[in-house]
Amino acid sequence: MPRIALGLEYDGSAFAGWQWQRERRTIQACVEEAVGKVAAERVDVVCAGRTDAGVHALEQVVHFDTAARREIRSWLLGINTELPDDVRVLWVREVAAEFHARYSAIARFYRYVILNRAMKSALLRRQVTWHRHPLDAGAMQEAASHLIGEHDFSSFRAQGCQSKSPRRVMHFIRVERKADRVIIELAANAFLHHMVRNIAGVLMEIGSGKREAAWARAVLEARDRKLGGVTAPPDGLYLGGIHYPESFGMTKHPVFDRLPATADRFFPPG
Repeated sequence: MPRIALGLEYDGSAFAGWQWQRERRTIQACVEEAVGKVAAERVDVVCAGRTDAGVHALEQVVHFDTAARREIRSWLLGINTELPDDVRVLWVREVAAEFHARYSAIARFYRYVILNRAMKSALLRRQVTWHRHPLDAGAMQEAASHLIGEHDFSSFRAQGCQSKSPRRVMHFIRVERKADRVIIELAANAFLHHMVRNIAGVLMEIGSGKREAAWARAVLEARDRKLGGVTAPPDGLYLGGIHYPESFGMTKHPVFDRLPATADRFFPPG
C-alpha cells in the first residue's frame, strides 16, 4: 500500500486540538474525513506532533496508508476541496514505507508570537498572544540561553504529560522584537506537553521585569512544575515545521539550517 505524506497549515482557533475527540471538532477528524472521501475508503492519519486546542500550524506533517491510487495533484486538489476553510494541504508526496511522520522526525520547530502593545488587536485576536506591558527581548534571550542543550524539562511539562521521559534536547531558542511583536522561535528534538507555552510564560515574566534572567535556570533545575510560572495562552503558538533525515527526501525548512551539526543523532524518546 502506498504511504502518502501531507504538509498541513491550519488555524487552530476553532478546534479542540489535533487529536480526535468524541463530539468535539478536531483537526485529525477533519483531515481523515477529507482524505477518506478522496481515497474512497477509511483512512487513519498520523501526525508529527499533536497540537493543543487553539494552537496553529504553519507546517504540520502527517502520513497515511491507502490502497487508493491517485495522482499527486488529485490528492492535493481533492483533499483541499473537502477540507474546511481553516485547514489546508500545502503539499503531497509519496514516501517510503519506513517513513513515519512522528518517529522519523529529528527535530521540531515552534514559533510563539506576542503582540506587545497597549491595545489588543481586532484582526489578530486569535493569532497572537497579547501582552500589555513592555517586554525586554534582550532579557528574554539571555534567559533562554539557560535552556539550551539536553536537560530534564520537568518544570516545563504539563502535569498530565504522558511522555515516558522529561529529557529533551533544545537546539536553539531565538527571541527578537519586530516592531510591536516579540517572536520566540524554538527547535528541539521533541517537546513535552505544554513545554513551549510554559517556556514562553517564564520568558514573558522575565521580559516584563518581574524576574531576573537567571530565574529560567532556577526553574529548569528545580524540576518541579509548581515553580514554573504561568502557562502562556495558546493563541500565539504555531507548529512551524518538522525536520527529517535527508534520506527521506523531505524539504528542509530554512530555520533548521541553524541546528548544530550533531542534531541528527538526537531522536525523540519513544
